[in-house]
Amino acid sequence: MGRIDMRRMTVNRSRIVASAALLSLLLTGCGGGSSGASTPPPPPPPVPISKAEAFQFLNQATFGATEAEAQRVIAMGFENWIDEQLQQPVSLQLPHLRSLPRPALLFELQPDRVDIWFRNAINGPDQLRQRVAFALSEIMVVSQLGVLGNFTYSLADYYDMLARNSLGNYRDLIGDVTLHPAMGVYLSMLGNEKPDNALNIRPDENYARELMQLFSIGLTELNPDGSELLDTLGVPVPTYDQAIIEAFAHVYTGWHFAGAPSFQQAFPNDFNQAAPMQLYPNFHDNGEKRLLNGVVIPAGQTGDEDLIAALDNIFQHPNVGPFISIRLIQRLVTSNPSPGYIQRVAAVFNDNGAGVRGDLGAVVKAILLDPEARPDSPMEIDGKMKEPLLRLTQVWRAYDATSASGRYPFLAAFVFYGQGPLQSPSVFNFFSPFYAPPGEIRNSSLVAPELGIATEYQNTLVTNYMFFQALAMTSAASGLGPDDVFINIDEELAIAADTDALVAMVADKLLAGNISQTLNDEVRQMVDRVPGADIAVRVGEAIYLIATSPEYAYQR
Repeated sequence: MGRIDMRRMTVNRSRIVASAALLSLLLTGCGGGSSGASTPPPPPPPVPISKAEAFQFLNQATFGATEAEAQRVIAMGFENWIDEQLQQPVSLQLPHLRSLPRPALLFELQPDRVDIWFRNAINGPDQLRQRVAFALSEIMVVSQLGVLGNFTYSLADYYDMLARNSLGNYRDLIGDVTLHPAMGVYLSMLGNEKPDNALNIRPDENYARELMQLFSIGLTELNPDGSELLDTLGVPVPTYDQAIIEAFAHVYTGWHFAGAPSFQQAFPNDFNQAAPMQLYPNFHDNGEKRLLNGVVIPAGQTGDEDLIAALDNIFQHPNVGPFISIRLIQRLVTSNPSPGYIQRVAAVFNDNGAGVRGDLGAVVKAILLDPEARPDSPMEIDGKMKEPLLRLTQVWRAYDATSASGRYPFLAAFVFYGQGPLQSPSVFNFFSPFYAPPGEIRNSSLVAPELGIATEYQNTLVTNYMFFQALAMTSAASGLGPDDVFINIDEELAIAADTDALVAMVADKLLAGNISQTLNDEVRQMVDRVPGADIAVRVGEAIYLIATSPEYAYQR
């Protein structure tokens, strides 16, 4: 036999394979072949969601993960869960307050306002809406502490307004915020008059400044990724100056409590403190006003026309997308979002995919579904510290907290946790978004806003209250008052003699079972020191130690 030409055989084999492929393609196109028309393969099944991932997601999107809701997320998937939440009707506060007997002074209803806030936070079906409303209440701040102490109806309606707008459009939100009497009183826009040199009257600049600085665009121009825009000298470019503040202050003149016969007779009552402010034209400055980016409002417009133009001017500013994206990401997911994360979310703010700017529902969805919300590999910038109040609500939700009366009138939440619903000490919120504690975090150019209120005094109060909750305010306790909020520990009591099973159950409810060996060992050793007959104490110790641990305080 002659020598075999391997090169020729390889070429021929390639031709045969190519011819077979071409024949198969022709047969398919002509309807030939025994298997009929080819169909594309089905998409791969979605990657299963673990319980830990479901808990992580729910701690970002609700007031605390629960076993039951985690199972729903696992069954539905993240996106379907969000879509369902977008359709949930809003749980409101004001209708409940109006259903109660009217006391002599409305500040007496503040415990009832806090009660209905907790009812909605703990049990409301619209968890995503309520959670985003809470985030917005820490951005567009009004507070019971100060001039609004006796405006209980107004505070309740302000929160309801945030809840209604939390998944709506940002332009509607800032319009409603601007005309809400709670904001009007808190930042002194209500009763703002046009200038009168003879009477030494000048428009108040408070709201004009804070709407820009804190609610919308910030102090410096931003790039789409949230970084500061620098001039040729490397200095951040300011977004506005004093002249622009004054121009906006002149826009916000002539507004007062609604329904009065005149500007001077506009006094608050039970109804107009929860109704949008009314324009009294004679007190509005209708002169020319120069706003952001060179936009000029011409003289002679009505107060309503001026307000629409001014809010549109702010809404269209390129800073709003990255500014609001950063604030919401920080409140929901992570204190230190990457530039890419910010830019992706800001792009959704600018256009939700259907040509709509400012769609907060789409923005929140983008925040929660972004790869950085639950990264495959841990990063230094992952997660955030849980706000103290959210540590409490998670425990209450996990353990079906309630009271004999069904009420949660925890007005002292601000004292024990440094936070309470609409109880910020100032318009700058409970903590600054820029706060970085000295040491490793600051040295790494990172921030940890929630640590701004993590003082030794406040941490002691938080820890002490959780000790009291876990050991004295439970379903095993006796002598509780009708409004005392207790947690249901019946499942734990049934297995309390088994230390390993007890610790595993508590870790399962609060950490999705994701507990370190170190913490597990510490809790087990402490529980084992308690006599087996003292089952309520054994349970309380396990809950207390896990609920006050760094692993629980850190939101992954």
